Amino acid sequence: MSALKINHAAVWVAIVIAHALGFLWYGFLFQEAWMDAAGLTMADIEAAPAGAGHWISNTIATILPIYLLAWMFVKMDIRSGVQGAIIGLLISFCFVLCTMITTGMFEGEPYGLAWINGGSTMLVITVAGFILGAWTKTSSAD
Repeated sequence: MSALKINHAAVWVAIVIAHALGFLWYGFLFQEAWMDAAGLTMADIEAAPAGAGHWISNTIATILPIYLLAWMFVKMDIRSGVQGAIIGLLISFCFVLCTMITTGMFEGEPYGLAWINGGSTMLVITVAGFILGAWTKTSSAD
């Protein structure tokens, strides 16, 4: 029987897609709603554009969970895109969205902000889960 290994190509494809989904989510789909909920205006964003530190942190914060998901899928023997998507959705809902909603309530943030930010993460981790589950790599077991 063949053992699963981390498919680094699948991980990096998922990372690139994650960034594309983020640009779509916060740009085209929810830009106005997100800015309203966060109390930002376009003038605020233009006055303080994201610097290299923001993008480096964003990239690291994308790489780490996707690699962890890939490692977990190897341990869990996830071998299909549907399985991967379901596990990704459940993990991101329970550990990300629920936490964001609770934290946001105590911080007095608008409820919708947690759904926009958490929804982005849920989408990314669900899609990454699908990619990682569908695009597996195996090695022969000893």
